[in-house]
Amino acid sequence: MDEKVVENLTMKQLLEEPNSLDDLLIPQSIVIDILLRLLFNEGNVSLSRFTEVMKLPSRIIDDLLLWMQQEHLVEVSKANGQIGRIGYVYTQTEAGKQRARDAFERSLYVGPVPVSIPFYNRGVELQAKRDKKVNAHKVQASLSSLVLPDDFHRRIGPAINSSTSLFLYGPPGNGKTTIAEIIGRLIGGTDPVWIPYSVTAGGHIIQIHDRLVHRQLPLEGNRHPDYGRFDQRWGYFSRPSVMVGGELKMPSLDLLYDPVAKIYEASLQMKANCGMFLLDDFGRQQVRPMDLLNRWIVPLESEVDFLRLSSGQTVVVPFKMLILFSTILDPLELVDDAFLRRIHVKVHVEPPTEQIYYQIFMRSCNEYKLTFDKASFVYLLQNWYHKTERPLQAVHPRDLIQTIVALCEYEGTPPTLTPELIDAACKSYFVD
Repeated sequence: MDEKVVENLTMKQLLEEPNSLDDLLIPQSIVIDILLRLLFNEGNVSLSRFTEVMKLPSRIIDDLLLWMQQEHLVEVSKANGQIGRIGYVYTQTEAGKQRARDAFERSLYVGPVPVSIPFYNRGVELQAKRDKKVNAHKVQASLSSLVLPDDFHRRIGPAINSSTSLFLYGPPGNGKTTIAEIIGRLIGGTDPVWIPYSVTAGGHIIQIHDRLVHRQLPLEGNRHPDYGRFDQRWGYFSRPSVMVGGELKMPSLDLLYDPVAKIYEASLQMKANCGMFLLDDFGRQQVRPMDLLNRWIVPLESEVDFLRLSSGQTVVVPFKMLILFSTILDPLELVDDAFLRRIHVKVHVEPPTEQIYYQIFMRSCNEYKLTFDKASFVYLLQNWYHKTERPLQAVHPRDLIQTIVALCEYEGTPPTLTPELIDAACKSYFVD
């Protein structure tokens, strides 16, 4: 199909259920190879099993099997005469097994038939901007588990709705990662997205679906309220959230080729399209920050990414997601002005004031059913913060109270708050 035609397709047209092999708009050899490999692996396969694995309508599979019968590649091993061809179970002939072996030389992939890459790109373009926005009340409610400045939600809310880019920075232990996870859940709770399980480009298969990233939503009777029966090669998912930390390596940002299976795994950012990509603890990755920034500086500007196949062919895909950086390091030491300009929203997650620290401490006492003692709290501030000039961190109250409760349980005494227990907890918690 002409690219200009694809650019004007609606989501309903993209998801229209195919009626024939030609409607798939991919090389028919890819479909035949998947069917041959499935049959070789399982020996005897029913029509319903073919449709379950390959995500194609039974009429397309049946037409293909009928042709393969005529070519003496498959034969019927079992039949239920009362329901006709739909009850047939197929097995391979010797000629079919040889064709399957040839198919395994090309790839080991057995799964949903892929979607053509231009259709995937159009689907991302149509769905990147969410119809269902998050309002101030919803953001505030999601952040209610944290004690933050009153206007904090206004700093991150616009970035969530615009799906641009966000930089959270500040000292450790003040909730940056928790805030990022909350943002991921907020995005995941907006309107769902259609994502193909796999795509094909240049004759190769790229697997997008990742069970760790994509949470599938059930559709009763394989029908959608707006689209009716749809192309089963597309799954219906919550908006994805990809979260990586210090384990990130540069190859994960490109197509990963499996030399054994002879298929590609989508890059992390491709899996995150229409959702969120969190780069946690930025600056501590196994890849140098400058290398990462050089890799992404063009996609952040153009919203298009360029991925390369082993053949040298370049695959162009959308780069449309909320990119979220979280770091404890000084942003000016990590990136240059050119990159910072491309990150639209920067939010400093500051250490708590004494008032906020007090609120967090009270919440933690209530959570662990520990009676609050004001004199002991003042003792904590004076002896373990003011005298030592230790900065306050939002994570400290919870951790210290957990330690006090554990000490009391160990000694068989009722949990309580005293200067002695505060000293014991702080000595085991802080490193001076």
